[in-house]
Amino acid sequence: MELPLFRHNRPNRVVTFDEYREEGGFEGLKKAFSGMSPNDVQQAVLDSGLRGRGGAGFATGRKWSFVPRDLPGPRWLICNCDEMEPGTYKDRVLLEHNPYSLIEGMTLACYALGVRHAFIFIRKGYEKAAANLARGIEEAKKAGLLGEHILGSEHSIDLDLHLSAGRYICGEETALINALEGKRPNPRTKPPFPAVKGLWQGPTVVNNVETLANVPAIVANGAAWFKGLALNPEGAGSKLFCVSGSVKNRACVELPIGTTLGDIIDGACGGMRDGKKFKACIPGGASTQFLKPEHWNLPMDYDTVAKAGSRLGSGGVIVFDEGHCLVEATLNLINFFARESCGWCTPCREGLPYVKEILTRIENGRGEDDDIAILREHVKYLNYTFCALAPGAMAPLDGLLRDFEDEVREHIVKKKCPLK
Repeated sequence: MELPLFRHNRPNRVVTFDEYREEGGFEGLKKAFSGMSPNDVQQAVLDSGLRGRGGAGFATGRKWSFVPRDLPGPRWLICNCDEMEPGTYKDRVLLEHNPYSLIEGMTLACYALGVRHAFIFIRKGYEKAAANLARGIEEAKKAGLLGEHILGSEHSIDLDLHLSAGRYICGEETALINALEGKRPNPRTKPPFPAVKGLWQGPTVVNNVETLANVPAIVANGAAWFKGLALNPEGAGSKLFCVSGSVKNRACVELPIGTTLGDIIDGACGGMRDGKKFKACIPGGASTQFLKPEHWNLPMDYDTVAKAGSRLGSGGVIVFDEGHCLVEATLNLINFFARESCGWCTPCREGLPYVKEILTRIENGRGEDDDIAILREHVKYLNYTFCALAPGAMAPLDGLLRDFEDEVREHIVKKKCPLK
């Protein structure tokens, strides 16, 4: 089965513009501009079941449908390539091997949404990916596939790169919009939602790199083809899984939605490192709850993982073996979230450092009997925040207390980490 995102990849270099075209690249764009209306493209994406690959998993076509067509002034499309979540590096890998699927996907999205000018918001550290995109944009313009009067049509679309300083809060779409406008990246009050009032007060759609890179294959091959890539009826398409931690081969792999957790670890990554036993993993980046050995055969799709008490999220799978202390692992994640909080609202600004302090005491053997109850209260109350940063930060803590409370309590009783 040929999957859409990595099919153009070369082992040790970026694919060239000519190679991409020879392998079917820009056929979706030609198909759309030769006989499909913008509504047809939007409907194809909706029918395909494509869900946002940045973490939220919201239906992409439905998100596009929220953009009003009767408002005066320009509309905007922003591609989020800031990718700051621990355990997540799929967008960088994709763009370092193939920038053209994103360029084509953004052009199709602009056509569907009536957008004249779109932006790629990319973290400054992604120099190679940014260079590939800059070159690819110029190549597409010279070939008449981007810029003025695309393929001789009345439609003109421009893409611009914006290099970000890189902060995790920019994963929240309204904070990203503020950053792109040159403001402090604090989240905005919603409603109004960006689809109605976003960048420079105009209707705006923010999508992830992987999400937009799927659009060309959907348009070229049809919605039914994309849905048929999944291994279970609840899923649609393929997914990039970036696997790190205690596996033999850490890698970013493209697999059909519905591939089991065990097949990702054993089949794609060669199994557990050093013959260790699987203890747990975070399946969707740092802001998701743990999965356990009982989930080894769990199909990795959005709904199934949610029913198991976690989230597929970005597909960043961080694997822990029997020798890993999950209190220490959770503390490491909370330390990241506390540092990356924008400080806009009190629960996040004050709550995350306090959670970090409690977990530090527990890990260092100075935990107290009441600490577990206090942590549970923070899991509850840090869900009432201005944006999703603090609730996301509480996800691994919630999983720790839900599934590994005995390990936390052992730290407190023994006055030390039992695994050190």
